[in-house]
Amino acid sequence: MAVDYAVIVLYLAGMLAMGWWGMRRATSKSDFLVAGRRLGPAMYSGTMAAIVLGGASTIGGVGLGYRYGLSGAWMVFTIGLGLLALSVFFSARIARLKVYTVSEMLDLRYGGSAGLISGVVMWAYTLMLAVTSTLAYATIFDVLFGLDRALAIILGGAIVVAYSTLGGMWSITLTDMVQFVVKTIGVLLLLLPIAVIKAGGFAEMKAQLPDDYFAPLGIGGQTVFTYVLIYSFGMLIGQDIWQRVFTARGDRVARLGGTAAGTYCLVYALAGAVIGTAAKVLYPHLGSPDDAFATIVKDALPVGVRGLVLAAALSAVMSTSSGALIACATVANNDIWARIRGVVRRQSPATDAPHGPHAGHGGAGEPRDEVRGNRVFILLMGLAVIVIALALNNVVEALTVAYNLLVGGLLVPILGGLLWKRGTGAGALASVAVGGLTVVGLMLSLGVLANEPIYYGLLASLVAYVAVSLATRPTDAAVLDAWRARLAGRPDAAGAEPSVASGPSATTSPSGR
Repeated sequence: MAVDYAVIVLYLAGMLAMGWWGMRRATSKSDFLVAGRRLGPAMYSGTMAAIVLGGASTIGGVGLGYRYGLSGAWMVFTIGLGLLALSVFFSARIARLKVYTVSEMLDLRYGGSAGLISGVVMWAYTLMLAVTSTLAYATIFDVLFGLDRALAIILGGAIVVAYSTLGGMWSITLTDMVQFVVKTIGVLLLLLPIAVIKAGGFAEMKAQLPDDYFAPLGIGGQTVFTYVLIYSFGMLIGQDIWQRVFTARGDRVARLGGTAAGTYCLVYALAGAVIGTAAKVLYPHLGSPDDAFATIVKDALPVGVRGLVLAAALSAVMSTSSGALIACATVANNDIWARIRGVVRRQSPATDAPHGPHAGHGGAGEPRDEVRGNRVFILLMGLAVIVIALALNNVVEALTVAYNLLVGGLLVPILGGLLWKRGTGAGALASVAVGGLTVVGLMLSLGVLANEPIYYGLLASLVAYVAVSLATRPTDAAVLDAWRARLAGRPDAAGAEPSVASGPSATTSPSGR
């Protein structure tokens, strides 16, 4: 294993070096949080694919293939479908908003009345997403080095926190591009064909396994429907995904690059299911389906190649972990802490004045301590993620809680704001509160992994949104005019990006950050 260890160690060292190099480019808030909004199509599509295809998509996707056969691809497939829908129908409008967080979008649309509560829900989602990714280090480092679970979590988490804190989105973008290449080579070009050949080819696999392993809905129609609700819709509204959309250089990059990334996800989904199916032929009595990936890598691949494929698994976990971490820190700093700290200051004319001609764009007029403040929040959130990961064991339950809260609480007000002009701030608040409480209550009574919480949570959220919106005064015309101008790509009077300030003024006037 010495050669494999050398490949892994060199890879980890390279990630830290990328973080150090990215630090030199992150000189403004825009650079640090959204890579200066200037990624081209190749880098954008690669990093977007890296963020959505994490440890659950790689290790979990192979595990589902081991348990259900080709229909095990549905979980990752619905992620790809959600990304395609986001890219084709919404990404251009999202990119033109020129915001940093989903809650800032809600402030723009509803006049500053829904940002804080949505920020808290989004923060909880991104925090749990980062925790689930960090938990995966325990499995990977145990396979690689036989490390204790706690030490594995600390080591993997520390590396991600280090390069994310150093360079923010620039470091994460650079490392994600490397991770995308490593995953493509390791999983698609090496592990997939070798696994099929080792299993005797598709004819032998079909002869050895039950017919259900090759049925399109072998995993169950209700399960597929639940995956669509949780993962496809989750792709439409997650801060970690939107923050990548904000990095696009323009509408065309967001649309075409995202479409390419979504298509890649569909291929990756099928590859994971095929690898898992081959593993079932080779190792029919594994203790856990999630052991399929590590087992086939250790036994079926030659030296050196094995290290590269294990690095691919590590890449999958790191890309999702770093993306969730910067999203969590961005929401905590810009949507929660800034609002709590700045309630009085935002009422002062001196504070509401822009910091020069480039205020809000990350230009020369922006205070440099904005970068330092966001860097501190990444470090703090990273430490919190590691501590929580050390206290938890069940990755699936933590991920389910995260997505149920996100979709049940925020899907309706976000899509409603984009598609229905009669939706109001009061309706959005009611939707978030009713949908979130319904999801939490049903998870407590029926169990975290039950399907009903997301079904009834979404229904309750939709009813509350429509009913309260129709029962309250329409959103102020000036707010809607500013919203439509932003969606059309026309900046406000001073050309500044929107502030995190609550209240209607946040949609119509620039604010110093």
